[in-house]
Amino acid sequence: MAAPQGRVKHTAIVRLCLHASHALGFQKTYNLPLFIIFAGAMVGFVLARFQYLDIANNFSKNSAPGEWYWHRQGHYRIGITLHLATCLPAGFLMVWQFVPVIRHKFLLFHRINGYIVIILLLLSNVGGLMIVRRTFGGSVATQSATGTLAILVSCGLAMAWWNIKCLQIDQHRKWMLRTMFYCGAIVTTRFILALSALSLTAIGSYFAVKSCDELRFMISEKKIAERYPTCLVPFNQSSIGAAGYAVVKADYNAGKESIAAALNLSFGTAVWLAIFLHLVGIEIYIHLTPAESSRLRQISYEKQIEAGMSNPGSAGLTADRFGDAPKYRT
Repeated sequence: MAAPQGRVKHTAIVRLCLHASHALGFQKTYNLPLFIIFAGAMVGFVLARFQYLDIANNFSKNSAPGEWYWHRQGHYRIGITLHLATCLPAGFLMVWQFVPVIRHKFLLFHRINGYIVIILLLLSNVGGLMIVRRTFGGSVATQSATGTLAILVSCGLAMAWWNIKCLQIDQHRKWMLRTMFYCGAIVTTRFILALSALSLTAIGSYFAVKSCDELRFMISEKKIAERYPTCLVPFNQSSIGAAGYAVVKADYNAGKESIAAALNLSFGTAVWLAIFLHLVGIEIYIHLTPAESSRLRQISYEKQIEAGMSNPGSAGLTADRFGDAPKYRT
């Protein structure tokens, strides 16, 4: 009896996925879907923002309200230019480091591309730290979260580099996976940021402080007079404690300044939550794939013996010794 048409189509799709998975060098059935989801999210995010490399035209017009006020000049402009010019190419190039067929058949490309990614990400961290004081309001939460993410990425890269120099491939894999997921936190941040801004809008009782100069950059003088009369008081005659500033309601559905307030209040929280999710998520994945770690540990052991290393199988930053169990060949 002939198989149902739907089942035939289903089988054809499965065969196509298996063929694509094997062509790319993936050994497990779950590798390709995970690669498509996470690497695809990174590539899609990067490609959507390549237009921002035109700082004066595209970034100035399409960035969050108020961002261009700070980033249009001085070291902030240098920082945002450096950050975008390095993190976007790095995000596109890093995903190819996780394609097995490239690692196996194009090892030279894998090595050169890896060094390029490391350099770009480190420069990206420098640019990000240059602008963090004003990015999305530059709150203490934003600065601490951004600094933590930069430390995580930098330390992850250092760990991965040192372990591969010591031929400890299993640890190199783990630290490169961690680093990629740390970088991916910025993608998750955007989703959390939007949800958080909408939540603050729905609650309706959140406010942010904005300088009058920044407000004038975003909205007209007429709207300033209508919404923020304190900005009309001369600086030296102001009776309020924070002269030259106004309180802006966080409202994602209102004017530019209110959207900016909602995003500024949400950004630090969004980054922290994204970091937490990615930290936990990648550790779960690593602990669910012990077989791959064991396989690479064995390969590391053999390569380190060939290289004449004194502690084969336990070089690099491996915490535990390789041991003398019979399953390991000498």
